[in-house]
Amino acid sequence: MKKTLSLLAILFTFAGFVQAQKFGYVDSKYILSHVPEYQQAQAQINKLSADWQKEIESKYTTIEKLEAAYQAEKILLTEDMRKKREEEIAAKKQEAKELQKSKFGVGGELFQKREELIKPIQDQIYTAIKDVASQSALMVVFDKANQSNMLYTNPKHDISDKVLRKMGLKPGDVLEGEEEDEEEGGEKPGGSAPDPKGAGGGKEPRGGEKSPAKGGGK
Repeated sequence: MKKTLSLLAILFTFAGFVQAQKFGYVDSKYILSHVPEYQQAQAQINKLSADWQKEIESKYTTIEKLEAAYQAEKILLTEDMRKKREEEIAAKKQEAKELQKSKFGVGGELFQKREELIKPIQDQIYTAIKDVASQSALMVVFDKANQSNMLYTNPKHDISDKVLRKMGLKPGDVLEGEEEDEEEGGEKPGGSAPDPKGAGGGKEPRGGEKSPAKGGGK
């Protein structure tokens, strides 16, 4: 009996501790949709990606033409001529792959450009979240946009608008941004534009219900 009472006391103590903790969440996708610098940075990244994509596609198109011409003329070529043409095609393929990797690969130019343009914005948002969390005595802040296991969220715990105000932005002024493509190109041709982890659309209903009203006095 004493053991049972002791266990219940521990459980009640733990439950009280959990209740005493204050949690909140943000929707980083919604926040980013309000940041003009993010939209500008994303537009610049998308343009670079599209330009590099065209350049890589052009190289693969040239390779296809060289291969087709080689196959058509192969029977008429000497051994040395065939070897020379094959080496030329192999060199062109290697050049295209290296260009693709340098632009779209891990640590490539697109990745570096994103770090240059997007990271300062992410740091600014993080600082605002930290300030709001500190002022509201929140122990933990989740990101709804990146938490796939958050099946329901109560709008009154959404501090996204507070974060926007802390950044000097007006909630509700959602900017129109371009959709982002996937990062990492396939084998052919080139890669496509990267996904910056958190897009700038922000048009989805927020909170747990279909169209929840803002809560929490924001």
